[in-house]
Amino acid sequence: MSSKHHTDLGGIYEIRVFGKLSNKWADWFDGFAIQQTNGETVLTGRVADQAALHGLLSKIRDLGLPLLLVKRLGAPSRHQPQE
Repeated sequence: MSSKHHTDLGGIYEIRVFGKLSNKWADWFDGFAIQQTNGETVLTGRVADQAALHGLLSKIRDLGLPLLLVKRLGAPSRHQPQE
């Protein structure tokens, strides 16, 4: 691990919100995959660090969508460049 603080954790994240968000929002959410299921929307994608994650969460807040879950699914590979 590099000398970065643990708060700089990037990686793949799953974000669940209550309500429906169509795929046309994918560009606004930095290319995250968007799926609807049982009245919820699941956004899945890569974030570079915690600042980028908080930016995505701010967009969700601005849309008025209730946040249900934020889960880190995996860390970026050491061989992949960070965005």
